[in-house]
Amino acid sequence: MTDTGLPPLPVPFLALMEEVLPPDLRDACLASFSQEKPTSLRLNPLKGDPDETRRELESAGFDPVPVSWYPLAFTVDGERRRALTESPPFREGRIYIQSLSSMTAPLALAPEPGETVLDLAAAPGGKTAMMAAMMENRGRLSAVEAVRGRFFRMKANLDHQGATMVRTYLTDGRSVGRKCPEMFDRVLLDAPCSSEARFTRLNPESWAHWSPRKVEEAARKQRGLIRSALEALRPGGLLLYCTCSFSPEENELIVNDVLRRDGDNLRVCAVDLPLPNRRPGLTRWKGKELHPDLARAVRILPDRLMDGFFLCLIRKSSD
Repeated sequence: MTDTGLPPLPVPFLALMEEVLPPDLRDACLASFSQEKPTSLRLNPLKGDPDETRRELESAGFDPVPVSWYPLAFTVDGERRRALTESPPFREGRIYIQSLSSMTAPLALAPEPGETVLDLAAAPGGKTAMMAAMMENRGRLSAVEAVRGRFFRMKANLDHQGATMVRTYLTDGRSVGRKCPEMFDRVLLDAPCSSEARFTRLNPESWAHWSPRKVEEAARKQRGLIRSALEALRPGGLLLYCTCSFSPEENELIVNDVLRRDGDNLRVCAVDLPLPNRRPGLTRWKGKELHPDLARAVRILPDRLMDGFFLCLIRKSSD
């Protein structure tokens, strides 16, 4: 990694990246941690006509650049972020500032109007609001958050975005499967994680609380959440498990555990997202062979536009 004069990333994290990144892309991926990414946003059809909102942004000089794989997503110069938050489209909920990687999760799950859907770790609500828009506020969408402060922030965001269909619940997601067995057509679990993909050398505080032990602590919580998510999923339903972590202990190994335990009733499905920076999930880690279906999972590699992300779409057997 070229020395930019910025604070170095933690040595254990660099060792992890050495193992999980493709060798031919490693330098470019690591360089992204030193770059200021543009601000990304999503147009919100629940609060206004997207074409009119885009034209308004253009007239205001924001020069929104379209994102090829999602027609409602745009980027603007990162230096315009504050001005964007002071603009009428933002204040009125007609746009939502959201990372591009975050937008991939609802797109991969693809909820449809009229369905019953669960967002199991929903704060701050960006993915929930996006699913409400995809569902045209029709059906039932439940959003669960365990942390009180984050719960009320999520409620405020959902109200601001016009996500009127959403029912919110302040509860531990690990209890939901037991309370609501086989109730949901689709479940989104963006699991609380070590947030490794959000590290930036522009702000050393981004990794101040990270350690390999934190990864282990996150994995323990994730194992309980994914079991709850699968219990809440109806037969034939779809679960999207995702994190903003690079550690296989929080990604492939979590899914591997449920596949090994209940593989006859679960199948990993292909994720249909035309991303140039996607790579298949790992099927081997630390000398251990993992379930071969994990090759259908997706690792989004960090680049100048996107943070790293992990996605795995799982279908529960209807038998």
